[in-house]
Amino acid sequence: MKIAIVKLSSLGDVLHALPVAHALRRHFPEAHLTWIVEAREFAILKGHPDLDSVVPVDTRLWRRLIWRPAGAVEVGHKVSRLTERIRRARFDVAIDLQGLIKSGLLTAYTGAPLRIGFAFGRCREPLNALFTNRRVTPPPEAVHIVDQNLSLLAPLGVKASTPVFHVPSESAAEQRIEEFLAEQGVKPRDRLVALNPGAGRPSKRWPVEPFGRVAERLAVEAGARVLLLWGPDEEAMARSIAARMTSRPILAPPTTISELSALLRRCALMVASDTGPLHLAAAVGTPCLGLYGPTHADRNGPYGPRCRGLRSPSGALAAISPDDVFAAAMELLE
Repeated sequence: MKIAIVKLSSLGDVLHALPVAHALRRHFPEAHLTWIVEAREFAILKGHPDLDSVVPVDTRLWRRLIWRPAGAVEVGHKVSRLTERIRRARFDVAIDLQGLIKSGLLTAYTGAPLRIGFAFGRCREPLNALFTNRRVTPPPEAVHIVDQNLSLLAPLGVKASTPVFHVPSESAAEQRIEEFLAEQGVKPRDRLVALNPGAGRPSKRWPVEPFGRVAERLAVEAGARVLLLWGPDEEAMARSIAARMTSRPILAPPTTISELSALLRRCALMVASDTGPLHLAAAVGTPCLGLYGPTHADRNGPYGPRCRGLRSPSGALAAISPDDVFAAAMELLE
């Protein structure tokens, strides 16, 4: 049996879908599993042991090209080549975990006789359901998106008991991170706590000032080595937190996904808003504290027994108290 998993982006969403691949591999060990994903998220799936192939697509590039002269023609050629490649695979089953129109189109392009997706009322874009022919409404107990994703396997007779996240490690990346931490004077038994102030949009970012207060207390009262993570256009936030501390924090270097995974594996705790690195930390087994405002922690929080989501009662992240964050962080550290 040939099965296509369609989950394009973002990093956190792809990580939340990893247990689907593992459950399929356990139930159908001889099946050929392909994952269709955005090019930017390809790195997290490269070399994954539960997958036979990964097909990267770049819809972000398509959206940029479409507005340029002759761009529509170029996009048309790219889509045509992708469609031909997907159809040549002759999939038996396609599972749309994204629930968007673009993922629905790619699911339809597979030509799979069985195309599974969420029911109309559960799709992020309801028109997505037009491209599937087996629509699933997750059971009430499937609150988190990880469990909702796994519920789509019911038509195949697959029931996963405990979700398994597998993030492959890369020995070269592990070595580079060990060298970096050694340069920073971090010893194996040091309590390393990562803070990530960035997020995809401003409404998901906890302000820098309370982040700085929590970072200072973690360093002084908990004896932690504070590691400040940052992504594109986020370095200024990390440096602003560092400037509020009396002790010297560690500013993370630019990293690949493999290097970031290796860095997070060394941490005793990750504190961050709803963002990809938070879910990567949870996936590699690091205890996590997620800070939530406009999104629901029950559905989108870091997943795992040593993870917790702290949500603002007003929906505004600024309303979360630094004292509450520090107390929750200490509970997870202890």
